Amino acid sequence: MDFSVTQYSKFMTLLDMLLHNLRTLHMTLEDSLQWVGEVMAEIGPSHLQKNENWNVFDIKQANAIIDYLKISLFQHYRLYEFLFFSAREEIVLGTEQIIEVVKPSGGLFPNPLEEGISFDIYSTFIEPPPTLDTEIKRLDQEQGPMESQPEASPSDTDALVGFTIEDVKSVLAQVTDDILIGIQAEINEKLQIQEEAFNARIEKLKKA
Repeated sequence: MDFSVTQYSKFMTLLDMLLHNLRTLHMTLEDSLQWVGEVMAEIGPSHLQKNENWNVFDIKQANAIIDYLKISLFQHYRLYEFLFFSAREEIVLGTEQIIEVVKPSGGLFPNPLEEGISFDIYSTFIEPPPTLDTEIKRLDQEQGPMESQPEASPSDTDALVGFTIEDVKSVLAQVTDDILIGIQAEINEKLQIQEEAFNARIEKLKKA
């Protein structure tokens, strides 16, 4: 249907008013049909109107507009009501998180436990820089136990004093035998478990 510029303007105004009545005035379908009939009587063809400027649409165009409103707005009137009046669930596309940073020592918060974070992070970002006094105390504590220990005599450090070569060989042979016996027993046990597993699989294949 070909409309003029004025007819298009009137038609779009009619659609806007219908949606406005539905969204703002909460008009029912019956009220909207009655309102359209009254409006079309004013802007449509009428031989009783004295002012011919109001005769915007002829009979064919008025019928085409009404048919369009039937298959578009009026046919899906409940859908438009649901669109305008029903509350829809809001989809959260992002979340905002607030992270509280530990304040320096001397504030309202105590220092974090050392076992709660790794030492690298604590020493790099949280631990306050050492002062001269604390550094001297730390060095004194580290050097104190080392200086207090007496020098060990050669007789105390030599653990093989009083043993012959044969004694050392005997002890090493005994330790080696014990280790090898334990390893051999463990290997035999694992081989036996694998053999039982393979036998079970073979029996299943035979039954299948």
